[in-house]
This record gives sequence, C-alpha cells and structure tokens, in this order.
Amino acid sequence: MKILFLDQSGKLGGAELCLIDIAKPYCDRSLVGLFADGDFKTLLQQNQISVEVLATQPIKVQKQSNFFQALASFTKLIPLLIKVTKIARKYDLIYANTQKALVVGALASILARRPLVYHLHDILSLEHFSPINLRVAVTLANTFASLVIANSQASQTAFVQAGGKAELTEIVYNGFDSKKYQIPDIEIQKIQQELELNGKFVIGHFSRLAPWKGQHILIAALAECPPQVTVILVGDALFGEQDYVRELHQQVKTLGLENRVKFLGFRANIPQLMSACNLVTHTSTAPEPFGRVIIEAMLCGTPVIAAKAGGAMELVEHGVNGFLTTPGDSEELAKVINTCLQEIEITATIANNARNMASQRFDISTINQQIAQLLIFPQK
Repeated sequence: MKILFLDQSGKLGGAELCLIDIAKPYCDRSLVGLFADGDFKTLLQQNQISVEVLATQPIKVQKQSNFFQALASFTKLIPLLIKVTKIARKYDLIYANTQKALVVGALASILARRPLVYHLHDILSLEHFSPINLRVAVTLANTFASLVIANSQASQTAFVQAGGKAELTEIVYNGFDSKKYQIPDIEIQKIQQELELNGKFVIGHFSRLAPWKGQHILIAALAECPPQVTVILVGDALFGEQDYVRELHQQVKTLGLENRVKFLGFRANIPQLMSACNLVTHTSTAPEPFGRVIIEAMLCGTPVIAAKAGGAMELVEHGVNGFLTTPGDSEELAKVINTCLQEIEITATIANNARNMASQRFDISTINQQIAQLLIFPQK
C-alpha cells in the first residue's frame, strides 16, 4: 500500500514522533507531506522516510481561531490543496496526522478519489479548541474519513462527545521501541556530571513550556521539598508562550529556587536525560490526549508522577506502575515527591513494574501491526 502522510508541523511534537514510527514500515512506498519546514523534516530524512515540504507559507489559523480567522486562512489553502490533490493521485491512501492536515486531506480525498484516515492526537473539547475549529474537525472526520484512529480512550470519548461518529473510530496507543530507552550507566553518569546533578534527587519535566503543561505547579511543589531535590525543565516555548517562560523564571526567583531549577531548553537526548532523573513528573492542568513522556519515562525505568486526567489515567495505575495526583494541586504533588524520596525501595519496585508493563503493552511492532490491519480496507 502506498500512503501519503500529511502533517501540519515542521516542529517536533508527540504526534510527529508517533508518525515517524508509523511511516517507517512504508518508507519505500510512502511520502510525508509537511505544511512547514523544520526539525521534523530533518528527523524524517534521518530515518530514511521520504518527505516534502508542500506549503510555501505557514497556515496561521490556530486552535483558538474564530470563524473569520479560519475563513481567511482557508483561502490561502487553495494552492496547497491543488498540490496535495495532484500528489495524492499517486498514492492509495491519505493519512492525516493533525487537524490542519485533516482539513486539506479531507478535500483532497474527494478531488483525488482516495480514502482518508485521520489519526486523532487531540482531546477535541472547548478546553483546547475554539467552537469553529471543533466543529470543522468533527464534521470533516464524519463526512470524509473512512477511519479515525484515536490515540487513547480519552481522545475517542471526546471525539464522540463532540459529535463524532463512534463507528468510525479505533483506539490505537502510541508505540515505542524499548531498546532506545536502555541507556548505559556510563552515559547517565556523564549527563549527571555535565549538569552537576551528582548527589541531587532529580525531578525531570519534559514538554514544551506552556501554562497548561503546568511547569509552575512543579516549581511550587519544589518549594515544599528538601534542599537536595532539584528540577530540570526540558523544553521551551513553541507557540508564542514566551510570557509564560518569563513567569516561570520570576517564580523561581521569588521562591529562591535559582540553584534548584535548571531550564535546559529543547534537547534531543530525552532517554538519556530521563534515565538521569530520580523522578519524572507530568503536570498538565487540562486532560492530555495520551501522555507520551509518561511511557518514555517508564521505559527508562524512572518512576512517574502524572496528573490524574485524560489519557494519563489509562497509562498509570496509582501505586502499581506510577503515581497519580490531582491536576493543579502542588501540595499533593509535593507530598508524593517526598514519599518517593523517603520510600526508595518501594518506588524502585513500582518503576520496575512500569518498565516491564510498558515494554509489552506499547511495543512498536505490535502497534504497527494493529495499524497495518486497520489500513487494509478502511471503510465507513
């Protein structure tokens, strides 16, 4: 099967990392079409996946755009739509990996007479999307998609509650190659030395810096932890969230935590950094569609504390393979951190359980087989 994959971003996010794993088995007979240039294109090329940047200018409509902003952007999509339609005729299937890709892919599927698959990586709710964007996504999926792959039960439920057709959906979790997360001790020690983490109890937070990702909650919790507890924040602002970054730096200064919080920016060596941590925290204040960093930390053998909402609740069983805390509650988070600090053996057992469970449940080869079976005859 020849597949045209579409993605709106040139930047690396969870949906993009997921797409790399999905496209790999089809690398000799597929193309990934991007609507923007960036690091994602480079990583696709490094994985021997054919890629082409199809848009000459960015699509400025955002998740919270209103009707008039969306309409103005739509007129600029016409050249892109013509190009995608022409390319799509050379392939058997259009695979839309993001919402903007869904808009273009849906229209191209009609013009090129090719089936459309939509991979849903979002919680389609008013917490994340404007009413017009929510309605557009659901309507296009219901009307044009032969299949909607949801990355969690939480994503599938939100899609149906927003008006999506349940019979279109299949739930397929993200897949991971566990070998990538088996980091030699010598690499871990090198990172700990470079970042001056030796002798510290290190908590890692891995995501872009954005208010709903909740880095401020972790910093507030840190103030209630012993002096040896240190936080590394891996990620940076992506979508005009520089004000939030400044707020985080001010919060650290106000609480007198300058020597206990390290802003590392974007890093490529995520498994190595996670392995160098004693804990990884996930502190999103709104429901997460899946929670990729949760599984990555588990595969590294690092204990995880996750916010009890959305897809995270499908990944973490409290006290069995991780810990769950109330979203936005820094005091509760601090208590769990301090418990992990004191009960080292119990926490290590939980982390070991998590690694074993995650390596089986989210194995990339099994996940890819599930997707391959679904793509054989996508039907409405």
